[in-house]
Amino acid sequence: MKLHRPPFLPFLLLATILVHASATTSATAAPAPAPIPTTNDTDFIRTSCGTTLYPEVCYISLSGYANVVQQDPARLASVAIGVSLSTARRMASYVSNLSRQADYGSDHRAASALHDCHTVFGDAVDGITGSLQQMRHLGGSPEALRFQVSNVQTYMSAALTNEETCTDGFDDVPDCPVKSDVSGRVVKVKKVTSNALALVNSYASKATNP
Repeated sequence: MKLHRPPFLPFLLLATILVHASATTSATAAPAPAPIPTTNDTDFIRTSCGTTLYPEVCYISLSGYANVVQQDPARLASVAIGVSLSTARRMASYVSNLSRQADYGSDHRAASALHDCHTVFGDAVDGITGSLQQMRHLGGSPEALRFQVSNVQTYMSAALTNEETCTDGFDDVPDCPVKSDVSGRVVKVKKVTSNALALVNSYASKATNP
């Protein structure tokens, strides 16, 4: 089994570290340039995204991180989880704002569905956050690594289920702008989370099997 590479650091955190390091060197020293993505790096992401249910969505959302991923399945899975987390957080915030502003008229079912959607998206965000934290601390014995990766898979699966629960809650709500708007947005979030889970599963099959 290949040795596990160091845990992934989010791009913004990596950039912060580089800036801080350059500031502590002499004034005449040029800062180290950021890695330049190569064709092989982007091809790796496209090929990896081919294993997901939504390959084009996957490639579009992740190709900009090619210089961070650098053909590393663990980093790719971590980046995908990070993108999923950002997407889920935006959706949770959107639903929260919408629940305070929307006019439901006499139909309280839409209000109830929106409230439940906000709750389950909060749970989804917690699960994806747990996944990302676990990915940052992978290592140890093969048994420990299998346990850690299994936790990531569990967290991401639960997050996807929570997102699906949001749209399920609108099944009994008559067609209305709120239902159409939220359901359409959640579909996009589910695609990103589904892709992240697929890349985690792909990494798991490589990392936990000799």
